[in-house]
Amino acid sequence: MARRIILDCDPGIDDSVALSMALFHRSLDIVAITAVEGNVPAEMATKNVQTVIEQLDPPRLPRFGAATPNDNSDYRDACFIHGRDGLGEAGFVTADHHQRHLSEKIICDEVRAAPGEISIVCLGPLTNVARAMQREPHFIENVGEIIMMGGSFNGIGNITQTAEFNIYCDPESAREVFHAPVKKILIPLDITSQVQFALNFMDSLPDETNSVGAFLRRVVPYLFRSYHQQLGLETVQIHDAIALLQLLEPELFELEAWAVDVEVKGELTRGMTVFEKRRSRNPAHNLEVARVVDVSAARQAVIKCLNS
Repeated sequence: MARRIILDCDPGIDDSVALSMALFHRSLDIVAITAVEGNVPAEMATKNVQTVIEQLDPPRLPRFGAATPNDNSDYRDACFIHGRDGLGEAGFVTADHHQRHLSEKIICDEVRAAPGEISIVCLGPLTNVARAMQREPHFIENVGEIIMMGGSFNGIGNITQTAEFNIYCDPESAREVFHAPVKKILIPLDITSQVQFALNFMDSLPDETNSVGAFLRRVVPYLFRSYHQQLGLETVQIHDAIALLQLLEPELFELEAWAVDVEVKGELTRGMTVFEKRRSRNPAHNLEVARVVDVSAARQAVIKCLNS
């Protein structure tokens, strides 16, 4: 039986790769894709989810949720990596949907309709899940589990010295979700950044007669250019695709239970994920964290998913 999931994302090129993997995977029943402000501002995230779905044309159309701006005055987007349109400036034309439902409403609706059956995969900031918790008091007790890409176990960030991008975008929401009484799995930056893709990744994509190949061959080259120009790197990290693998290929990861919190006030550490590492303390663990990944197998699994 296919696993029922909500994909909460902020496309973003790495989100686009993850969506290309998920929308055609036989083991997944994607009941909704919800946009969240993150890599790109809210309106652009909403449009990009629509664009990805239109370009990929999956056999079954999931419900769609629209993003709204978060409440973080420190928010900054990542268009310097993903392009001014978030999709590699490929120039896609997307139909405008006039009837939109808020992402947090869609999430609440789907979880309420199937208590305990829905896994929420968060590939961007945790704004929508926190708002769903605020919207419906009994929401969280009906969620099956939450899988999140975010944070940094070693304390080294990628948007500030100490904060990973997704958590930094909305640390208050992240803190609320981290402490929610539900099963949670965190795939941190330390893990996703280990799985790097060289330029020959382009040769492993489906050809242009396939909707996945036609779409990604227009989008992914920009990621290689921006990593080279902005970060001085010749390889790219497709963070969200690796986080999705924890759902698809859990045997590739080793998880450990940890007590984790999020800094929301520090001048230099706002958005930092703080792990209780003192041996003399034994606090209650609030989530599982990926600590080891089979790098080679994960890289091959992404390529296999895109070609299946």
